Amino acid sequence: MPLNLEDKKSIVAEVSAIAAEAHSAVAAEYHGLTVDEMTELRATARNSGVYLRVVKNTLARRAFEGTDFECMSDGLVGPLVLAFSQEDPGSAARLVKDFAKDHDALVTKMVSIGGEMLAPSELNRLASMPTKDQAISILMSVMKAPTEKLARTLKEVPGKLVRTVEAIKQAK
Repeated sequence: MPLNLEDKKSIVAEVSAIAAEAHSAVAAEYHGLTVDEMTELRATARNSGVYLRVVKNTLARRAFEGTDFECMSDGLVGPLVLAFSQEDPGSAARLVKDFAKDHDALVTKMVSIGGEMLAPSELNRLASMPTKDQAISILMSVMKAPTEKLARTLKEVPGKLVRTVEAIKQAK
């Protein structure tokens, strides 16, 4: 059933609003996946904070106008599923990478982050980016390290004095 003009406008507005707020996007060819596999992919996407949508390529081009993902417009060819990372930059890449391990029919075609188009081979690099909680944890450990080192150094001075006095006592 063809879409009427109002349906097309609402789809373009919805995808454009998501693309304006998304951190990264991955376009993957899904030709060959069964309905059950697509349902599984959608459920996994919902649980991981990824907006997943199959959109006609002409509507996707219109939706990408004025967003960071305008660079993807030229590559919109064939049946593609678009995955937008809502929470952290690597979530869509992790979703596609993990799902493609078990399903060979899902093939990454485009990867974009921050208005820059990356090669499909860069999917692993984007997927390995830490989540927000992991990044905060890494930052806090880096910030805490100098303080810990200072405390250990200051603690060592009296400890060394005690060991030296004990060695003198043992010698006498």
